[in-house]
Amino acid sequence: MQRLRLATAADAPEIAAIYAPFVAHTSVSFEAIPPTPQDIVAILARAAGMWPWVVCERDGRVAGYAYAGLHRERAAYRYSVNVSAYVREGDRGQGVGRATYTALLRLLEVLRYQSVFAGITLPNEASVAFHRTMGFDDVGRYRNVGFKAGAWHDTLWLGRALGTHPIPPPEPLPLRAIDARTIDALLDPTSPAL
Repeated sequence: MQRLRLATAADAPEIAAIYAPFVAHTSVSFEAIPPTPQDIVAILARAAGMWPWVVCERDGRVAGYAYAGLHRERAAYRYSVNVSAYVREGDRGQGVGRATYTALLRLLEVLRYQSVFAGITLPNEASVAFHRTMGFDDVGRYRNVGFKAGAWHDTLWLGRALGTHPIPPPEPLPLRAIDARTIDALLDPTSPAL
């Protein structure tokens, strides 16, 4: 059975375990040292009430997660967010990434964000293809921006509109402004878009 919900501190060990191989054995993440569960607890605490972290739970364990965060510091960027998703190795190709991203994007739309962006270290054709199927388009490429695993890597940035970019735009809401019932509905894949 599969269930989508917001991440909690109790998920930190599984989130850390999912993310660690991407840090330790690939160039997908530019981090050099995998964060510990305690590091993940601190990250979740900083995001709490502001940025959604969605986990996909399958058979009582976290199979994958997707999250949003600040795009840039300056005020004019506040209508945009960066997003990312990671899926446990044995659960890839089974709709976990699509389910978590779909729920995350629904939440972000209700929170009044207008644009979402994702940075993908190259090469990573699976992630590029996934983002394109989720409605993201290429917006730019940083060439030779990171050095990891003995090589220089480009980062491809993709973006997707969530809103209609009205003038003036409504102020984005923090996650804590949305009631639990609405969040549950947005996380339910059978629920119609609100």
